[in-house]
Amino acid sequence: ATAISVPARLMAGADLPTVGESLAAIGASNVAYGTGGAARLVGGLTLLAASIPLWRAMGTYHRSAMVIAALMLVASGIASAVSGASAVALAVMAPEPQATRTYTYGMSPDLGAEDALFTIRWVTGSLGFSLAGLGLVALGPVQWRIGGILRSAAVVDAVLGVAMLFIWLDAATVVHRITGIAFLIWLIVVGLWLLAGQVRPQAVAPNCPTSVLRVTHSPGKRKLPQ
Repeated sequence: ATAISVPARLMAGADLPTVGESLAAIGASNVAYGTGGAARLVGGLTLLAASIPLWRAMGTYHRSAMVIAALMLVASGIASAVSGASAVALAVMAPEPQATRTYTYGMSPDLGAEDALFTIRWVTGSLGFSLAGLGLVALGPVQWRIGGILRSAAVVDAVLGVAMLFIWLDAATVVHRITGIAFLIWLIVVGLWLLAGQVRPQAVAPNCPTSVLRVTHSPGKRKLPQ
């Protein structure tokens, strides 16, 4: 869904200086813009749902950090879904292609509702991306405690999470593109990792510290180094 939403929005070319110009661009390519919004809505809902298996897989390794990470991902999913729904609403409200000239040159009727939706779409979209970055930072201690190859991934996730916070700076456009692609790769890798059952909670003997929990493959496969 993320892989569809970003190219579709860029294809619409609706990130213009004024609401009238943006709405005119959406009217000329409302299918692409609406598709991008719908994909973002789906992506937000699936990120919200994904926090549950992520919590189940990793909650026993570092409970406090995992609580924060799960909450950040839940909030990110909700914000992203709202952003996507706002984009879909804008695609529905956009003028027909033959009327875009009027909107472009500022002779359109009051655009109060559209202006509010544009603001909501941008704020919630940026907020969703930032919260996902904070979720990655919070996952760092969890992965570090698990050990093995995930200890290296913890460092990468923390750096990526901090970089994602630059979404609020217009001057960091290049950083946005890099972190967006990196986050998409992260979603794919972690999704496959969870589906493969690479991390499973281990039974802990009484008085045994949680730091001795181990990462295991699916039954029948050898254990990863602690």
